[in-house]
Amino acid sequence: MYVCVCNGITERQVRHAIEQGASSLSDLTEQLGVAAGCGSCVGFTEELLRSCPTLQAIPLARAA
Repeated sequence: MYVCVCNGITERQVRHAIEQGASSLSDLTEQLGVAAGCGSCVGFTEELLRSCPTLQAIPLARAA
């Protein structure tokens, strides 16, 4: 399924980039070009980031 129609970016490409270390919308914009056009893909892209098991496994930094 296409996530970003402006740049032809698929959900598979976004998930792969997340698995390879992308952890924010700006990372995905830089790596893939997602959300660099009209912006209608931002919501779904952020949803993919939140739902990715790889990111959920990263522990939050503890306050000093």
